[in-house]
Amino acid sequence: MVSVNNITVEFSGYTLFDNISFAINPRDRIGLVGKNGAGKSTLLKILVGKQTPAAGQVVVPAGYTIGYLPQQMAVAGGRTVLDETLQAFACLHELQNRIDRIMQELASRNDYESEGYHKLIEQLNETSDQYHLLGGDNQEGEAEKTLMGLGFKRSDFPRATSEFSGGWRMRIELAKILLQRPQLLLLDEPTNHLDIESIQWLEDYLKDYNGALTLISHDRAFLDNVTNRTIELLLGKAYDYKVNYSKYVALRRERREQQLAAYENQQRMIEKTEEFIERFRYKATKSNQVQSRIKQLEKVERIEIDDEDTRALHIKFPPAPRSGQVALTVKDAGKRYGGQTVFSGANITIERGEKVAFVGRNGEGKTTMLRMITGNLSCETGKINTGHNVHIGYYAQNQDEIMDNKITVFETLDKVATGNIRTKLRDILGAFLFRGDDVDKKVQVLSGGERSRLAMAKLMLQPCNFLALDEPTNHMDMRSKDVLKNALMNYDGTLLVVSHDREFLDGLASKVYEFRDGRVKEYLGGINDFLQRRKIENLKEIERKAAPETPAAATPKESAKSYEEKKAQERQQRKLKTEIKKIETRIQQHEQTIAAMDAQLAQPEVQHLNDDFFQRYEREKRALEQAMYEWEILQEQEI
Repeated sequence: MVSVNNITVEFSGYTLFDNISFAINPRDRIGLVGKNGAGKSTLLKILVGKQTPAAGQVVVPAGYTIGYLPQQMAVAGGRTVLDETLQAFACLHELQNRIDRIMQELASRNDYESEGYHKLIEQLNETSDQYHLLGGDNQEGEAEKTLMGLGFKRSDFPRATSEFSGGWRMRIELAKILLQRPQLLLLDEPTNHLDIESIQWLEDYLKDYNGALTLISHDRAFLDNVTNRTIELLLGKAYDYKVNYSKYVALRRERREQQLAAYENQQRMIEKTEEFIERFRYKATKSNQVQSRIKQLEKVERIEIDDEDTRALHIKFPPAPRSGQVALTVKDAGKRYGGQTVFSGANITIERGEKVAFVGRNGEGKTTMLRMITGNLSCETGKINTGHNVHIGYYAQNQDEIMDNKITVFETLDKVATGNIRTKLRDILGAFLFRGDDVDKKVQVLSGGERSRLAMAKLMLQPCNFLALDEPTNHMDMRSKDVLKNALMNYDGTLLVVSHDREFLDGLASKVYEFRDGRVKEYLGGINDFLQRRKIENLKEIERKAAPETPAAATPKESAKSYEEKKAQERQQRKLKTEIKKIETRIQQHEQTIAAMDAQLAQPEVQHLNDDFFQRYEREKRALEQAMYEWEILQEQEI
């Protein structure tokens, strides 16, 4: 168990942590949450020993192993992807040497009944168990499996790490940390460098992980699926909840409401008591009662309300100028880098007002396509055309490269602002949490979250009706992401967003384009519809690969494999049929309700029907349409 005891951290007179304490137990799954700047990354650095608190201490048992993945780190070069990953097993070499030394000593002795000989046997067993537990029997196989889970292809293994982007090299570091199997994993925003499929693989891996886990993530779905405990850092304090993120949000709201109600009741009691004391303080006949009330007040344990950090983004995109009906068409577009094809034959159509998501594994061309659409990269084959009166506002993922680090926050907006809006720049920056002296900070000293906010503020000044956003939620805290999502849902222009954040995309995008294996495929529906259909397609792909090309007799091993795949298919079909029956029942219920309401509407006098009736009528019709859509999706999935 790791103990955090009365930690205090101060920076230039500002208290980041004020006497916080908690413990990390074996198999704990902790999500660290809090606004940007609350100290989450600092706390991880303290836990791993890279930073020292002003007061308090972290107690780590002797021999306890900790694996730490920061947001940014220098990644070693000079090796291939596989060779660099195999560095995770460096500790196994020492274990193997120790095993060899013990074996040699045992071979040279014949005092089989002595205490020393038995101790050597115990050491050999313990060292061998540790060697096997850390994957010593199959180092290369474990490394390959982990790399492929994190999105690498087998053809990437012999390539030099220097050929890969920073995000991919961070995946190598994550693979090395996972392969070391430390007793405590500390992960700072691990999903920032992962695509949706790799995130799902990491979720499954962490669910079965034998050690403890403490992670920082702004991916709500990831936190809910992985953690069972939430520690909130708020204004220098740590609040511990033994639940995942979504349940924590509900409990936190309930706790504050109860706290506020108790505080208000106590304040009313104190006010009445003080009023009584003041009224009868100088009346001799009431002196005993007055003294009793004074003593009563002195004994009252005053209820305190937790401070609340009320700072939040306030984003509302300006009305979008009207464009043509078709905002964008991509026809047979392709792109190559060197001798490698990123994608080819891409066809995309986006109409005015649509909200579309690009998803897929990293390196498949999502950002490349976005840069081609925004005119920042040439189109080698095919055509890309924007519609009539379409003005694109582009939010790039690589803010570090496109912002001028030498100018201030205020000057960044002042350079692009025109007209009367220049008189409101400080108000706009305030809405993005840049207040007071913050506006005079140089861009080069801003954190990742601050750069994201500044880039979004800059985008707001441009009169655009087509937003192209590349990973806009990276480095944003939960509240800021919610504010941005609501603003985008209310935006009346066209939206194209690249994101791996499932919760952010859920309910926002109504059409998905997947970039995969050099092709671009369209999926109608939201992100959850896409993920469900991809699972079914994966199952069908497995079956196609398993199907024999000739009617040759199968070997026992192949028969067993075919049997397992057949059983898996049957289970999937039974699950599909159950889901279809459930939805058919829902459809029937909605149809009956609508029929009954139609009968009421058909009556000669409908004046008695109020607004609530018509709202329920519309809700039932929308619910029926949604159920019919889900039913059609499931029908398509039947094999």
